[in-house]
Amino acid sequence: MKIGLLGTGAWGTALGRLLLQDGHELTLWDWDQPNLAEMARTGRNEKYLPGFALDGSFTPARDPAEAARGTEVAVLATRSSAFREVSGALGNYAGVLVSVTKGIEFETGLSMSGVLEQTAPCARHVALSGPTLAVEVARGIPTAAVAASTDEAGARTVQELFHRPTFRVYTSPDILGVELGGALKNVIAIAAGVCDGLGFGDNAKAALITRALAEMRRLGQACGAQAETFNGLSGLGDLIVTCSSPLSRNHTLGERLGKGETLEAILAGAVTVAEGHPTARSAWKLARQHGVETPIIDEVHAMLYEGKDLRQALQDLTSRESKAED
Repeated sequence: MKIGLLGTGAWGTALGRLLLQDGHELTLWDWDQPNLAEMARTGRNEKYLPGFALDGSFTPARDPAEAARGTEVAVLATRSSAFREVSGALGNYAGVLVSVTKGIEFETGLSMSGVLEQTAPCARHVALSGPTLAVEVARGIPTAAVAASTDEAGARTVQELFHRPTFRVYTSPDILGVELGGALKNVIAIAAGVCDGLGFGDNAKAALITRALAEMRRLGQACGAQAETFNGLSGLGDLIVTCSSPLSRNHTLGERLGKGETLEAILAGAVTVAEGHPTARSAWKLARQHGVETPIIDEVHAMLYEGKDLRQALQDLTSRESKAED
């Protein structure tokens, strides 16, 4: 199959390796054209996914439209802040368009598939999400993900494209729930990282994850997603791994904050984006729009965007009025 891959960060590169291993014809595009040229020359992406060969050759593209031209499937793996601009180049694309980006657009409150409905209306939209750390996928460690779409045939196409013994893919019709689960858990992972950076124990993290899941489900339902989706791979599954793994960029950001580093210094030295940072602002705004109580998201937003003291934020969370568990 001829496939376009737009975005060669760690996750895009890991997925590209899977596709090349199965013998697909792959065209790659990325903002970082010098690194893309180096990848074509060496067969590796040492900048974003060091230590792994691409296991095949690919064709580099100069722009997003060229990468998608003539393909049956195009995979969008760009950062959320650039998603509208990149997908806007695919306005006439009529194949299966797969978003693997986890974010919420701040200006509109749209998920990435919601953005695609506006920028690429001719395409069949699918979201691929779940607890999928790029390095572990590249190592061939057993992983499960979910391909979600209101287009059942499109979801099955993506399932068949990526499914293998070490990368099991399920399907879901709740694309909004799958995308919101993948986006919101990044915000919670920052809070989990702060807990670890401050030296809090496993009891605190377990409580945080459990209450965060209820919070994610509440907000998701208010936006029109199905409650049960948040108990699956893109909700609970992704939440667990992102809040626990040292490979998680969002957990690492929070942990470094908890150990006393400034947000400005962390962001200035980052090679890749921790999506929980922009998503905290988007999720906070979305909760306000829908009148949903989101105490954990609110405190992460206050820490990142209002300069609130980390210990005060966590104290305010734990000192909230007692209530029945939901």
